[in-house]
Amino acid sequence: MCLSRLFCVLILLCVQPCFAGPASRKDAPFGLGKDAPSALAARIQAILDQPPFASAEWGIHVIDAGNGSVIYSLNSSHLFVPASNGKLLTTTAAFALVGASYRFRTTVETSGSLDDRGQLRGDLVIVGRGDPNLSGRTLPYQSKTERMAPAAWILEEMADQVAQKGLKIVQGDVIGDDTFYSAQRFPNGWAQDDLQWGDGAPVSALSFNDNVLALRIQPGEHAGDKALIEFDPPLAYYEVENRVTTSAEGVPRKIGVHRDPGSSTVYLWGSLPVGSQPVSEAIAIEDPAAYTARLFRLLLEKRGITVTGRAYARHAEIAQFFDQRADQSADQRTDRPLAAPTGTVAAETPAASSQVLAEHISLPLLEDLKVINKTSQNLHAELALRLVARTTGAGGSVEGSVAALKTWLLHVGLQESEFYMQDGSGLSRRDLITPAGMVQLLAHASTQPWAAAFEDTLPVASVDGSLAERFLKSPAAGLVRAKTGTLGHVNALSGYGETLMGRKFIFSIFCNNHNQPPSKVVGAIDAIVTLLVEESSPRKPKAKGNLAANEHE
Repeated sequence: MCLSRLFCVLILLCVQPCFAGPASRKDAPFGLGKDAPSALAARIQAILDQPPFASAEWGIHVIDAGNGSVIYSLNSSHLFVPASNGKLLTTTAAFALVGASYRFRTTVETSGSLDDRGQLRGDLVIVGRGDPNLSGRTLPYQSKTERMAPAAWILEEMADQVAQKGLKIVQGDVIGDDTFYSAQRFPNGWAQDDLQWGDGAPVSALSFNDNVLALRIQPGEHAGDKALIEFDPPLAYYEVENRVTTSAEGVPRKIGVHRDPGSSTVYLWGSLPVGSQPVSEAIAIEDPAAYTARLFRLLLEKRGITVTGRAYARHAEIAQFFDQRADQSADQRTDRPLAAPTGTVAAETPAASSQVLAEHISLPLLEDLKVINKTSQNLHAELALRLVARTTGAGGSVEGSVAALKTWLLHVGLQESEFYMQDGSGLSRRDLITPAGMVQLLAHASTQPWAAAFEDTLPVASVDGSLAERFLKSPAAGLVRAKTGTLGHVNALSGYGETLMGRKFIFSIFCNNHNQPPSKVVGAIDAIVTLLVEESSPRKPKAKGNLAANEHE
């Protein structure tokens, strides 16, 4: 029997806390005595019984990574909103079905004719194939997200390549082509109030700068002056209704920002005191492909290239993505691979009549999977799931992505009753999964050839990513690799841990429907994980080979 099936058999689904009752010290979870499970249960229950959590719903499942025995389980078969823990589903699918070595290819093409005087009779088309990092982000990821380069540096390089081909005049349009994926920009279940911000940026196969503009609001020189508004990149894209005034020094600042989905107007109101620091917000780009086309036209013109036509987007008809391969979930419950990665670079090539004037090849997909899990990047997760869908033949639509993810989870060993996913990032409030199902997925991943690479994409407690400021001065520091999850009234943490005695465990903790500040719930989750790490034994010095040591070697 394979390890993933063994975990499935051993996982104990129950409403009340339950434990694997070992017959001897040797077989006990973490090597503790037979009273250890009840002692652990009591300590965890004491955390959950605190008055602030009286109305909250908790789901917890923890297994020994070595033998699959259940260490602790509470409501493990109940469905919970996972928030960004949903990215664990997407990134494991990407490792298994696309491959960590995959590279994205973005091209500038034309089907027109370029004469020896540099005159192009025809359109210039920027073809996106899902690269999430056409931006100034520093890669490979190192401890934190950095943006050292200008946001448009890749587009600048591609414009240079076009200029080096001798292009002087484009007698046609500049088109941003994102037909590699469906024109459906938002998965099901995303809240309308998320869509104006970077967390809810629209999905496009031609994405630029995480599909956001940096909005900067700074006070004027004197009280009563209007605030100064800037966008970065500075391309004129949104109309701004600026009602932000400069107030007297010492007056509390208060800023409001609003843009309706589909609108080209951003409304700003409130006040900033004289001499105060600027306010910065990441505002979602309404149509990333159209924005990229307009920006690329501007970059061409800066290089002395005249464009006589317009700049706009070319989107795929949504209907063309509906007639995709039927879901093969019933056939995918076996242990054979769903689909072997067929190549390392986007396979789609230009039509025979097209000439490539510029191209950009990305770093391997592995580097972006780190960005997704370390920083919890929503747009990149959605693009990764669209890529999984295309790679497995399910197409590049929202529906195809959901079908591909369902097929993957069934293959891993989950039952249909254990999950209901509507996106790849966890931003949808329609997403549901059980704690036991999440642990089953992580247990399966731990047996795969890409297990170490996948674990390396996860935040490390008190070291990096979304766990950099958690577990500080805790026994769990450096011993936990896990994905965070946060929505309104939802917090989650799932991943891998190691005890002070060197035993490894796999866990998933969900808290739904709480009405507390997230910091209180996060504190409770971290306290539970710390109990698991301590395993009721005196602290031992960290071995040289532990997670924290490996992170810095």
